[in-house]
This record gives sequence, structure tokens and C-alpha cells, in this order.
Amino acid sequence: MDSPREAESTPFLSLFSAFSYGIASMAMVFINKAVLMQYAHSMTLLTLQQLATGLLIHFGRVMGYTKLKDVNFTMAKKLLPVSVFYNANVAFALASLKGVNIPMYIAIKRLTPLAVLVAGFFSGKGRPPIQVSLSVVFTAVGVIIAALGDFSFDLLGYSMALLSVFFQTMYLVLVEKSGAEDGLSSVELMFYNSILSLPFLLFLIIATGEFPHSLSLLLEKANSLTFLVILILSLVMGIVLNFTMFLCTIVNSALTTTIVGVLKGVGSTTLGFVLLGGVQIHALNVTGLVINTAGGVWYSYAKYQQKIRLPKKAISDMESHAK
Repeated sequence: MDSPREAESTPFLSLFSAFSYGIASMAMVFINKAVLMQYAHSMTLLTLQQLATGLLIHFGRVMGYTKLKDVNFTMAKKLLPVSVFYNANVAFALASLKGVNIPMYIAIKRLTPLAVLVAGFFSGKGRPPIQVSLSVVFTAVGVIIAALGDFSFDLLGYSMALLSVFFQTMYLVLVEKSGAEDGLSSVELMFYNSILSLPFLLFLIIATGEFPHSLSLLLEKANSLTFLVILILSLVMGIVLNFTMFLCTIVNSALTTTIVGVLKGVGSTTLGFVLLGGVQIHALNVTGLVINTAGGVWYSYAKYQQKIRLPKKAISDMESHAK
């Protein structure tokens, strides 16, 4: 969301935050996919990522490397629903990566603007500009065509990805309506998100029976140097991604973050055909992905035109957290 600090940001910081978020977001998809190909317990992986984030910030504060205010329970209460939806989004996204190849995963995640527009319409925000509406419909049509040509179609994986879109939409709507993240630094947002997430995630991995088997398997897998390196990369990149996402949210406008997300998606889709396998090329699949990507670029252009024509405050910044 836009912040008073946005106006104080330098061009270098704006560019750096946007570029860093794009690279981190793209890398994270491939690193998580690589981990989940060997270790299927996605909820435990997310718990470890949040735990690593919280511990790093805590020790950074103790050693004087980061400035962090004391935990405010009023702010924590305000951020709790946002954190639950955020983690539900990430949890279902990770679960979907176990059964969905990367190009199709990114194509499905591009349905988020459509879901946001539908949610906005029913919440009384009115109809969006015609170009915005057509671009998100174009994106959705691309997903359907691509799915028809996906030989590796996994119903559970697709369902998890669609649930991730739903929870991401709820997260964006809630953030916009509550203004819950106003006045917090990127590090503070990460810390609140981490401490609020952990009880919720620990309950889930115990209730679903994932723990303690996931821990014993993790210790067994840790004997492999390759897996250990990928896991550590996943934990580190989880911290980097959260930091760059929140930094980009604070420093830049929603438009910048949206365009970064689209460009990241184009790169990830292209690399997804050649890295980590799992993609059987079919004319329908490729055509659908091209249409989906074109819809994403068109959406960014339409939002840019909207940004020019309307006052700044009239532009929704709900997409600023999309990844």
C-alpha cells in the first residue's frame, strides 16, 4: 500500500526494491519447486521459513543490526486476519507446486486480478475500466486453453492453486479495507507476520498429521548435501522475498509492483519450460500460456492508462502485494 515514505524514496531505492522483488519472487518459485520435488511436506517448509525469518530479525535486533519497536498487541490484533490469509495463500501455493508445473502455476496465479475485480464489484466498488476487465478475462481464457493442453493435469494441484488465488484475493481486499500495514517498516511487517503465523502453522502441521513425520524425514534428508543446500536457499530466499515484497510495497506505487509481477511471470513461465522438468509441450498448452501472458501485459498497460487518467488516490493498490 502507498505510504508517506513513498514520497521520500529515491529513484535508486525505488528501482532497487522493484528489481530485487522481481528477482527474489522468480527465484523463490524454482527453489520451492526443487525442495518439494524431494520433500513433499509443504506446510513444514513454510513453518521453517517463517521461523527462520522471526529468529533472524530477533537476533538482529538483539545485536543492534535492526531497529524494531516492541510488539504492540493492538497492532498485532489488527494484523492477525491479514497474516492468516497471507499464510493460507502461501501454504496452498506451495501445496499446488507439488503437482502443477511452473508455467501453469504462474498462469493460474495470474487469475488473482480477476478475482480481485469480482470481489471489488460485489463489495460496491463499481465496474472497472473496460480495458482492465477485458485483459483479466483474456488472462482467464488463456488459463483454460492452457489447461486443456496440459498432459500433466493434476486436479488436486489445480485446486490448491485456485484456493491460493482465493486467499490471496481475500488478503488483498482485507489489507486495502483495513489499512493494517500503514506506518510499519518492511522489517516490522516481516516480524509481525512471522510471530503471528507460527502458532497457526504449528497447529496445522500437528492437526494434519504432517508433524512429527515431516521432522524425522527432514533430518534424514539433511544427510544429502544437495538437499541441504537447496533447503537453506529456500529459508534464506523466504526471508529475502518477504523483505523485498514489503519494501517494494512501501517504497513504490501499486502500479510498479503490478508490472514487476507481470514481468517476473513472463520470465518464470519461459524458464519453467526448461528447468526442473514436468512440462510436456502441446500446442494448446503453449497457445494458452501465450494468451495468458499477453493478458497480463495488457492488464499492466490498462492499469498504467488508468493511473494517468485518474487521481492517485482513485487507483486501487490491491495488487501491490501480488507475487
